[in-house]
Amino acid sequence: MTLIGRLSCLLLIAAFSLVGCASQQPLPDDGFVDVPGGRVAFRVVGGGDAVPVLLIHGGPGGTSCAYASTVGGIASSRPVVLYDQLGSGNSDKMLDLKRDAVLSRFVQEVRAIREQLGLKEVHLVGHSWGATVALEYLLTANPTGVRSVSFVGPLLSTPRWIQDANGLVRQLPPDVQDAIQTAKLTGNYHTPEFRAANEVFEANFGVRTPREQRQRLPLCASTPVRFNAQLYEYMWGPSEFVSDGTLRDYDRVGQLSVLQLPTLFVVGEYDEARPETVREFQKHVPGSIVRIIPGAGHGVTIDQTQAFNDVITEFISGVDLDNLNQRGITLH
Repeated sequence: MTLIGRLSCLLLIAAFSLVGCASQQPLPDDGFVDVPGGRVAFRVVGGGDAVPVLLIHGGPGGTSCAYASTVGGIASSRPVVLYDQLGSGNSDKMLDLKRDAVLSRFVQEVRAIREQLGLKEVHLVGHSWGATVALEYLLTANPTGVRSVSFVGPLLSTPRWIQDANGLVRQLPPDVQDAIQTAKLTGNYHTPEFRAANEVFEANFGVRTPREQRQRLPLCASTPVRFNAQLYEYMWGPSEFVSDGTLRDYDRVGQLSVLQLPTLFVVGEYDEARPETVREFQKHVPGSIVRIIPGAGHGVTIDQTQAFNDVITEFISGVDLDNLNQRGITLH
């Protein structure tokens, strides 16, 4: 049996042996949560008595639809709560960008979801921009009951992200680099040449799995708003390698040392969030762990689904086991 399997069995045994301890209340399968600005749609996959995972998707402007089909390993032993941020997916439209497209309001979404679903204890997993939201939640909301945080392909510093993205562009063929440079100089990111160049970038460093092989993501096909380009451009900018939106100066690397909970950094081998950059982030968080997933780009959950599930499951199961040991519970 693998380490993950042993940990899962131990946690299962512990869940049934803790006589008199309150277990996690059953969660609804799906629905809506009231947040500032409207309602956000949520979905719960998996089940069990283990501490739930709250997964925060990327963007800004992305959706959670792909994760429903790619977190089965994590969800085999615990509930995984997914939600679409306001303005995306099945959630309400964002009617006022100036008012609602601010990081602090996205943090309030996390607080509202935990309160309304009764997530007294939770493991946070934030992917890309979702890692930004997770970090800001930990730094500004003073939350209790967060067992751990996993930053997956994290955006924790816009200047560093742009530096790394431009370095990746320099690895592309000359004609692709020329098309990207022309778009930057002219400000026109809607030419056929730039769109083709951007697809090359995405195929190398975004989701490396070819589109025709992504058939295991059925929920995305039926999601009304899979990507909110207006929100993305307002907060981030016109492309992955140009940020002129409201997040252009975002940088929280200097505050990472404040974190005092089990922390995992996950990154794909070919990720836009470069492995060497994430290793630098790790140095700021005492006791944190880095896991690099071979063969994966930024879309690590799609490119290497099983490896992603294994890494997250092993980490959070270990955290739960340590928590039991600290409480003086002996497993037999």
